[in-house]
Amino acid sequence: MHEAVPGHHHQIAIAQELEDVPEFRRRGGITAFSEGWALYTEHLAQEMGIYRTPYEDFGRLTYEMWRACRLVVDTGLHWYGWSREDAEGCLLENSALAPHNVRTEVSRYISWPGQALAYKTGELLIRQLRSDAEAALGDAFDLRAFHDRILDEGAMPLSALEEKMRDWIVDVQEGS
Repeated sequence: MHEAVPGHHHQIAIAQELEDVPEFRRRGGITAFSEGWALYTEHLAQEMGIYRTPYEDFGRLTYEMWRACRLVVDTGLHWYGWSREDAEGCLLENSALAPHNVRTEVSRYISWPGQALAYKTGELLIRQLRSDAEAALGDAFDLRAFHDRILDEGAMPLSALEEKMRDWIVDVQEGS
């Protein structure tokens, strides 16, 4: 879901086919938007019933835990001044990652401050926008139209996405 459809592959394929938007919107990546969308789509798999057994859902839950740990590690390294050893210890104690993966992940977070936080920030905004749209629109809420509108102009800063989607809610309410 995250890497393929409806995640990155879907989002990027749509962006590359857009017309009348600047090149950076077709080809550029804005981490909070792109990764936020991909994390959001992981929840769609659960909603669609793709995970039929608790065991099948275990992989998704493992990734959820890893991503929660990433938030702690990113903040620990770049705000609290953690050492590499502190960060590795956090992941080793609280995730299912193997030691080699822990080392490579910590190197990633050291070299890319805020990247892990951007994933979650984007996901949380998209989930909040969906919740707000469902509440505001009631029976008029169309999940496909919501998803189409999120992706129809390519990657953008979250402030622009929020404004665009709040305008969309008003347009749907007014029947435009």
